[in-house]
Amino acid sequence: MKKSKRLKPVVRVAESREQQAARALGTAQTRLAQAQQQLQELQCYRDDYRQGFQQAGAAGMGAAQLADYQQFLHKLGQAIEQQGQQIAQATQEVEAKRALWFASRGKVRMLDTVVARYQAIEEQQAARQEQREQDERSQRGGRSETL
Repeated sequence: MKKSKRLKPVVRVAESREQQAARALGTAQTRLAQAQQQLQELQCYRDDYRQGFQQAGAAGMGAAQLADYQQFLHKLGQAIEQQGQQIAQATQEVEAKRALWFASRGKVRMLDTVVARYQAIEEQQAARQEQREQDERSQRGGRSETL
């Protein structure tokens, strides 16, 4: 069996791994985008709540209501901080998945290059073999004419 044919299953496995890595990267990117969207929503909600707090404060509010607003704003701040940490983790995951995908893509390209090189060599060998056979046929044909 030719070397190029023997490598085909290896190439298929490498391509499969590359596709898996690409899907994992896509999933990680989706999670990152969702986390960023959630952070943006939390920040907008906090800003809206602050505006409501300022308007209520201008109209006058009791100490208990003031404490409730401050406590809720504090909890929103904590949620925003946690979401920021999730974004940092998701960003690291995306970078790790990107590195894995890039490495698997490199392996596929390398294997494709090797297979192409083997195919070129095999084609050259086949062409030389064909030329030898033609030369032999023409030599045999030339001998029979001289007899």
